[in-house]
Amino acid sequence: MAKKPTARTEFVMFDIVYEDGSQRSNRKVDASLLGGLDGDEPARAAIMEQDRAISEKSGQPPLAIKSIKRSGK
Repeated sequence: MAKKPTARTEFVMFDIVYEDGSQRSNRKVDASLLGGLDGDEPARAAIMEQDRAISEKSGQPPLAIKSIKRSGK
């Protein structure tokens, strides 16, 4: 019996620079959150939420984001 096709989630990758000068590359954000009048601004909220989850697991406070830009290939 054939498998049903699964829904594909498309992601956009972002490079993040934090206030302390550290950088993180290729952070995934669901493409459906982006576009429209807000452009890439919803990516900041999604990445902040990812950072909160990471900080809860690690016990370290989340870093303040200085800038976000799409990763270049």
